[in-house]
Amino acid sequence: MDEKKLDFVIEGMDCADCALQLEKGVGKLDGVEACKVNFTMAKLEVHGDVAPEKVMQQVQELGYKAVPVESAPAWKPRRGGVIGFLDFLLSRADTRMALGGGALLLLAFLAGALGVPEGVSRAFFISAMAVAGWPIARSGLRTLIVNRDININLLMTIAAVGAVLIGETAEGATVVFLFAIGEALEGYVTDRARDSIRGLISLAPERATVIRPCMDCEEHMGREGYNGGPCPWCGEHETTVDVSELEVGDVILVKPGERIPMDGRVIEGESAVNQAPITGESMPVYKGPGSEVLAGTVNGDGALKVEVTRVAADSTIRQVIRLIEAAQEQKAPAERFVDKFARVYTPAVVAVAMGLAILPPLLFGAPFYDTPDGTRGWLYRALALLVIACPCALVISTPVAVISAIAGAARNGVLIKGGAHLEALGRVKAFAFDKTGTLTEGKPVVTSYRAVDCEEPDGCDRCDDVLALASAVERRSEHPLARAVVEAAEKRSLATVYSPAESVEAIAGRGVRGLVDDRAVTVGSHAFFDEEYPHPEEICEQVRMVETGGQTAMLLSDGEWVRGYITVADKVRESSIEAVKALKNTGEIETTVMLTGDNPSAAQAVADVVGIDEVKAGLLPQQKVEAVRELQKRYGYVAMVGDGINDAPALAAATVGIAMGGAGSAQALETADVALMADDMSKLPYAVGLARMTNSVIAQNVALSLAIKVVFLALALVGVATLWMAVFADVGTSLIVILNGMRPIGYTTRSRSNG
Repeated sequence: MDEKKLDFVIEGMDCADCALQLEKGVGKLDGVEACKVNFTMAKLEVHGDVAPEKVMQQVQELGYKAVPVESAPAWKPRRGGVIGFLDFLLSRADTRMALGGGALLLLAFLAGALGVPEGVSRAFFISAMAVAGWPIARSGLRTLIVNRDININLLMTIAAVGAVLIGETAEGATVVFLFAIGEALEGYVTDRARDSIRGLISLAPERATVIRPCMDCEEHMGREGYNGGPCPWCGEHETTVDVSELEVGDVILVKPGERIPMDGRVIEGESAVNQAPITGESMPVYKGPGSEVLAGTVNGDGALKVEVTRVAADSTIRQVIRLIEAAQEQKAPAERFVDKFARVYTPAVVAVAMGLAILPPLLFGAPFYDTPDGTRGWLYRALALLVIACPCALVISTPVAVISAIAGAARNGVLIKGGAHLEALGRVKAFAFDKTGTLTEGKPVVTSYRAVDCEEPDGCDRCDDVLALASAVERRSEHPLARAVVEAAEKRSLATVYSPAESVEAIAGRGVRGLVDDRAVTVGSHAFFDEEYPHPEEICEQVRMVETGGQTAMLLSDGEWVRGYITVADKVRESSIEAVKALKNTGEIETTVMLTGDNPSAAQAVADVVGIDEVKAGLLPQQKVEAVRELQKRYGYVAMVGDGINDAPALAAATVGIAMGGAGSAQALETADVALMADDMSKLPYAVGLARMTNSVIAQNVALSLAIKVVFLALALVGVATLWMAVFADVGTSLIVILNGMRPIGYTTRSRSNG
């Protein structure tokens, strides 16, 4: 039988430890080949020959709920703040029980204050503990039975039962209630972070208005021999359909103010489109015939007819969602460390607590129970240690910060493919940049072209023939320089002088060659021609003079005869200048380097404008990889910024590969570790600042969690810490860690500059 794949949405999974327990428990089922829990998106993926019902039953045994993805209710935005937290508490059975326990706890304290017999208030305390603690105890015991693991919930259960046994019912009930509320708060905050990501899913409409001809028209059937197909008498019809029914080539109508439902190309109409939901751009972008539009963006005040270029499943927004869902697989090193630490730490705490309760009384005659003079017995100290040592804050410290950062970045048009890449980006010391399409706009234009035997100052027919031949070859290439040549030929009506070249071959990083009317025509860099095609020195002088001014020259040969050259220039992005300046102003970037296949003079001219420290020009793709590796030897963490297509090897070799214009390039989304969805370098300092802030938040959370544990463990050992203190320390630390971990979701470059 073929291996099946089952997908579930998990309810009640509030921390990374829950994910680990689920993976282990479901993985034990017969027939399960592999199982993966995505904590970021609260999803479970199961591979193997196993019935869905068995998986759902096992998940329920572990204290959670699994719902098949296809049956899960559609996501809806929820209220935030205190009201949102109350909604969350009322939406789940375990949190409703916690609220019920809280009400009983309040009655117990009121009974004590009103002088009601102690037995009554004690009964209220025990009832409060039972109601609020039942979901906790059930989860702890089920995990022990199913996984043979001791988890956080079992620690709390042991501590609560122990408190009752030694007569501390008030403390035991309060511990359970506060722990339950603390766990609910973790779940609420984690869900809020998830909602920022789930909100992306709701951006693309589920319905679209498609424009189609009238088909098989009953009204005109039989007229003039018409027997079906597109009706020649009826015009086009507007029909509303599910986006899943649309195919590439369909034409859809997007009315003013509507969200664009599919990726496509405008064929009619003009409008300003708000692309902020996908690319993070602050200003609407003009769209007219030929412009690319993205699903999920918002149309302005003009109607657009759009030809669909990608089916719904392959749209940019869907790709982004899939990549974010997969981001949890790339855990940050700190997150992996905490996961491993928690697996060993929790059972070790139980063993230490047992030793603390038994050994001092057994070996040194110390009191097991509390003494009449108020001295804490070693059983009480052991119970306090169990509560204090609960690793809730430590376990949640890293994932909540990572989820918040990834969600915040996605809202700002930056796609980060996991915690590992986020952490690495925050440690980068050197940045390598591609030139064309990264530091420059990637839209070079032809500035001049000349034949070697031209004697006319303003050009001649032989010069036009150079451009026409180059256009015939470059028409088969997608490189920005090739497009510039073709556009220049079209403007001068030279694009059709020759038929498109045949047997076209790209010479990586150097040029392109092909057959034009059975003649071997090559267009390439000056350095390439110096090696392969001998040419007069006067041509070299002319080309060097042009390149010294910051332009790029391409030579053309017809067979072995060098016919002439074409020069192009590319405009530097204003955002590149600001981005490089902002990176340097942090004081944490040690160097910036340009890696380009362009000539040294043109590269240096751009570097001088942008503020790049070092230039490595005339590089082939493999030489770019070698340059990146050399930088890694010198600086350790190196980021490479490129367009995600031509620079794929260098992006892969870098510690962090950052692709420009991910919204327009499937290759960029797949290749890079980080994608700037818009062609906007200003997002680069934001991404780096966010990564550094997140690393700092994780370090703060881990340090705070461990420091408070150490302090209160010491207090517990000397008998000073009470269960009250222990639970307030645990819940308080968790609250601080959660709130601190949520900071990255609201990060801006301004918030960094303001400290």
